[in-house]
Amino acid sequence: MGSTSAENNGSNGVGRRDLIKRSAALGLIAVPTMSFLSACASGGGDDSSSDDSTKGTTSKSNPFGVKKGSTLDVVVFKGGYGDDYAKAWEANFKTKIGVSSTHTGTQEITGKLQPRFNAGNPPDIVDDSGAQQIKIDVLYKNGQLLDLSPVLDAPAIDDPTKKVRDLLIPGTLDPGVQEGKVVALNYIYTVWGLWYSGKLFKEKGWTPPKTWDEFIAVCQKAKAAGIGGLAHQGKYPYYINVAIMDLIAKKGGIDAVKAIDNLDPKAFVGSAAAQAGVEAIYEVVEKGLLMPGTNGLTHTESQTRWNQYKAAFITCGSWLENEQLKLTPTDFDMKFLPMPLLADSKMPFEAIRAGSGEPFIIPAKAKNLPGAKEFMRHMLSKEWSTLFAKEANSLTILKDGVDSSVTLRPGTQSTVDASKAAGANTFRYLYPDWYSEMDTSIQNASNELMAKRIQPKEWLKRCQAAVDKQAKDPASKKNVHS
Repeated sequence: MGSTSAENNGSNGVGRRDLIKRSAALGLIAVPTMSFLSACASGGGDDSSSDDSTKGTTSKSNPFGVKKGSTLDVVVFKGGYGDDYAKAWEANFKTKIGVSSTHTGTQEITGKLQPRFNAGNPPDIVDDSGAQQIKIDVLYKNGQLLDLSPVLDAPAIDDPTKKVRDLLIPGTLDPGVQEGKVVALNYIYTVWGLWYSGKLFKEKGWTPPKTWDEFIAVCQKAKAAGIGGLAHQGKYPYYINVAIMDLIAKKGGIDAVKAIDNLDPKAFVGSAAAQAGVEAIYEVVEKGLLMPGTNGLTHTESQTRWNQYKAAFITCGSWLENEQLKLTPTDFDMKFLPMPLLADSKMPFEAIRAGSGEPFIIPAKAKNLPGAKEFMRHMLSKEWSTLFAKEANSLTILKDGVDSSVTLRPGTQSTVDASKAAGANTFRYLYPDWYSEMDTSIQNASNELMAKRIQPKEWLKRCQAAVDKQAKDPASKKNVHS
């Protein structure tokens, strides 16, 4: 996965022929801002762990005192976005700043990095993502993450009269907040929902559904045609939770989202929206509308079968197109679809889950803290945002962050269109970033549900138990989705 949960086959971007036309995109997107970000606390790590050989002289153009000739240790999750974008950044950093890099692109984040964190010898900057992500809340509680406020409050590369944070899409820093501190920079602007093939739908005469009843009807038509209705990445239940949690949010409105994030004693059990959402997904299971075998497949296995027209729909985030580039037929016409509505939903059909993903961190004990901070400051420049778009076919959290360019791929264009249609009707759950243990428990319950080992009532009970357990942790009171 390109964001927070699953690995991938290492597909890379297709290069400069598919640039992101930001003028048609991020200016159209609005994301709710969380009030607690205005009071981000300072603290966390400082430069005390930096080796003297990495400390240079500070200036207006070098606010962190990067030393020319020093080396930066960069580790990047090589998932849905590949890692060519990071190599392009590192080459640019060496040319402009005079700092060379050691580069590691891997899907084994925990396997490669946990021993280094434990030994007090972590990399300088890390894209901490994928199925083997080291959980952000765990790293934070162990005092291993730098507070990123100095980077966010530094002069922006593109406009030194403004702070870096002033040039970011509102709300995109929220998932990286722990106890009021931004300790992870979620760099990529992502939308989540359903996906389908425009070619398949055109050939079959199917209309993209806007209601859940219409969705079920398309799935039934697909089944009658020998095609699965809904595919999901069964070995990673994160993905089916995209559908379940989106249904809950759109049915119950933002209050249903906040109830879960804020650990309400009726977040699941006693929530009409939660009950309706999980029962809707279970209807797909009970009626045999899942793609055969999908429960036992990895994300790329399910996605590849979907690319082979073996299912009408699949759940995913907007990294899907880049992740599947090498396996998607040229005429597939990938399309994004907001989650169809249950009856009496409080949000409109156009509402989508949207926000930032792919967390980048600076370890508190990084050896080259000045270099890491400057590298992250450059990540939030238009030049580096454009480099990312060229290599990964995706948008970043920087407002107007990519030079106007050529053509969008169909899947990416459909996310831009969906974001424009959604306007301010966007939402984002924060509990997966705040409470990894609770998130895992909810995913495990969904895995049991999809396999028909439990039914919706038991799913609600298990999810509420996970919420109640988390609520007993005194530190939970410091995180508030307001």
